[in-house]
Amino acid sequence: MQIVVRLDVMLARRKMRSRELAERVGITEQNISLLKSGKVKGIRFETLAKICEVLDCQPGDLLEALPEDEA
Repeated sequence: MQIVVRLDVMLARRKMRSRELAERVGITEQNISLLKSGKVKGIRFETLAKICEVLDCQPGDLLEALPEDEA
């Protein structure tokens, strides 16, 4: 099982740029980029909660569990 980050999809739905999200969440734009690309090993619940607050979504809207062969 692999966790896939769908942050780019939610940003597009909200018509928001990574830079604006980074500023409103209080993390760097590079960290947002790393999240979008799935190149992170983990995320703090506090950061995930803030992203969800800003994007008005649930964690399940941003993260998806897929079998290895579909990821």
